[in-house]
Amino acid sequence: MSKTFPGVGDAMPDIAMETPDGGMVRPSDFKGRKAVLFFYPKDDTPGCTTEAKDFSTLKSEFDKAGIALLGVSKDPPKKHAKFIAKQGLTVDLASDAEEGGLSDALGAWAEKQMYGKTYMGMVRSTYLLGTDGRITHIWPKVKVKGHAEEVLATAREG
Repeated sequence: MSKTFPGVGDAMPDIAMETPDGGMVRPSDFKGRKAVLFFYPKDDTPGCTTEAKDFSTLKSEFDKAGIALLGVSKDPPKKHAKFIAKQGLTVDLASDAEEGGLSDALGAWAEKQMYGKTYMGMVRSTYLLGTDGRITHIWPKVKVKGHAEEVLATAREG
């Protein structure tokens, strides 16, 4: 029996994640405004760096539109802090390292394959939340090029 994960129209699971400064953040912290949570595999890898930089470049546009932005991976908070400093990122990042965390609840932490080997990894995916904390749009298996712009356009529309 396969597990069903939250979809469009469902409430975003309210699971806490650690921030680089040692604080905690959870989806309910964004209630009352739209939020974008983008899940990515690993700090400081080419695709993830490009994605985080693209969202950072557009952060002021998200802010103007009243849309919160949060990048999420399994990397530890200290690694996030180094990634932010090294790449000059302006987006907030959170560590979803706990088993049974938000990425697990959403199905973003899943079995992947590369070079014939099967392993658990983060599926690059993005979730747009409405002001009520419900999922309004999901981008599964994201291709990085042009993604941040597409998310901003979609978030502004709805």
